[in-house]
Amino acid sequence: MKDMNQLFRKRIDIPETEQIKFESLGKVLEKMAKTFPFENLRMIENKTRDITKENLIDKLLVKKEGGLCYELNSCLYFFLVDNGFDAALVRGVTYNDETQKWYQLGRTHVTILLKHEEQTYLVDTGFGANLPLRPVPINGEPVSSPNGEFRIKKADHDFGDYILEMKRKYKDTNWKIGYIFDTKRPVSDVAEFNQIQKILSENEESTFNKQRLITQLTNAGNVTLTDTSFTQWVDGKLIKEKIEKNKFLELAKQHFGIE
Repeated sequence: MKDMNQLFRKRIDIPETEQIKFESLGKVLEKMAKTFPFENLRMIENKTRDITKENLIDKLLVKKEGGLCYELNSCLYFFLVDNGFDAALVRGVTYNDETQKWYQLGRTHVTILLKHEEQTYLVDTGFGANLPLRPVPINGEPVSSPNGEFRIKKADHDFGDYILEMKRKYKDTNWKIGYIFDTKRPVSDVAEFNQIQKILSENEESTFNKQRLITQLTNAGNVTLTDTSFTQWVDGKLIKEKIEKNKFLELAKQHFGIE
């Protein structure tokens, strides 16, 4: 197996000799968010592969593609463990703000819990453009980042025991629910995520099997590309244009480096 730690550092431009400390995780998360697109291209093309460490390395670090939450956060998880962190993968359920209901696909969101100095933090690099960009303590203390404010509150629900809330920069004036997650059921093997991949690929209610999607944070905000639209947030200003399907590949290469 190729050296994941070395390949990961090369992709996000962190020197091999640099020690990754808890205090520098914000930098790692920002670099990841601006390097790895959140995208479903293989899913749309019916070219998904089994979720293994080897396949994740090949997809994200060798071929330099992006991925969905279970791929991006698994990759970050392996990197964190390689660098001495006490981390675990957990699953959750995302919230539909339009319907004010939990999505009915089950526990299809994957995120990371990290323990540091007797405190537990949420670390997530696989939530589209809604990334905290900082470790978020599960004790309720809010954190601020270039992407907004984020906090976690305790919950008593069948889906989990904690909820991530967010107030995204330029987008939200009030706290909004992101997802609920279950700290009591850590994932022992990323092969478990093949079930998630199957659900998102095949279920009629999945938003990821309908059309191509790529989104990524930028220094000025974020960009999102689908088969029908190209959306940019630039310093708080929303610029959205309709596009023809045949323009997708050109914009994917121009803005996300995807061939």
